[in-house]
Amino acid sequence: MTSDPRDVLSRPAPPADFTLRYGEDPDQVADVRLPAVAGAPLVLFIHGGFWRHEWDRTHTGPLAADLAARGYAVATVEYRRTGRPGGGWPGTFSDVASAAVAVPDLLAKEIAHRGLRPVSVDRPILAGHSAGGHLALWYAAVAPDAIGGVVALAPVADLVRAYELDLDNGAVADLLGGPPDHMPTAYASADPMVNLPSTVRTVVIHGADDTIVPVELSREYCRKARRAGDDTTLVELAGVEHFAVIDPESAAWPAVLAAFGTVTRGEAVDAD
Repeated sequence: MTSDPRDVLSRPAPPADFTLRYGEDPDQVADVRLPAVAGAPLVLFIHGGFWRHEWDRTHTGPLAADLAARGYAVATVEYRRTGRPGGGWPGTFSDVASAAVAVPDLLAKEIAHRGLRPVSVDRPILAGHSAGGHLALWYAAVAPDAIGGVVALAPVADLVRAYELDLDNGAVADLLGGPPDHMPTAYASADPMVNLPSTVRTVVIHGADDTIVPVELSREYCRKARRAGDDTTLVELAGVEHFAVIDPESAAWPAVLAAFGTVTRGEAVDAD
């Protein structure tokens, strides 16, 4: 087990098998890691970093490599982020929507072209951490029939509350262009809390000791989702902070693996 929770952010990981491009912008790409089994379920993973350009998909390498070793096909999605042209509302969101539609088809074609083991690309699992967890919950509500399930790790599940708490020094205002009373349409469209039910089977995992994205956001989101009729489960982990949920070397990782098993309605095929 690692002693510094942030170690995962800079830990080297095996390289991706290949990268797919779903748009013309340099950030409209997805890194793919494939398992050593045929018919693996596809996970589209969206990284966190409060939607800011300073953070990219690189730090999800250990997570993606571990999932691939356990029998999942994993595409880590990059997207335009705040601080660069096209990032924020609506570009960040249109990128995620475009990737969710395009990447499964692009992956199937690339696998056929390379003569690799086939992957189950229909209705992939959508997953994400922190800001990426928010985007996963958001897209599930936008296109529920296209998604097989959601695993949200420490998600920013309530944008209005995150704005009120001033998470990461104005990250939500930077994403949506201002406060809720100035940008009501953006908040109404972008906030998972006001777009329920999603009708997508969802597992939310959040550490009780998370000081970066407080667990209260996930508690309230899951309560509201269940009241709306969604099949939504909150797994709250005592003694766990923000980064352990994306770290395969952490004590929280078995709970994350169990969540992926739950949304795929059975454990992934063992790659060994």
